[in-house]
Amino acid sequence: MKLTKEQQKEIDKINSMDHESMCSLWRFAAIGHPYFDATKPYYEVFRKRLYDHFGGFTPEISKSIGW
Repeated sequence: MKLTKEQQKEIDKINSMDHESMCSLWRFAAIGHPYFDATKPYYEVFRKRLYDHFGGFTPEISKSIGW
């Protein structure tokens, strides 16, 4: 799939996010956030970085970001 410049810019943002920021966004993002729309290229990039690269949520991060 060919990405637009705007899509690549968003993917670059995802790839620069730290573990806690990703977990916080996952927990608190508004419904319909484009990073969590499986029809967009961001979803798989975000999921892979959060879970495959960082290992997902940890109890420490969960407690740190709260509800």
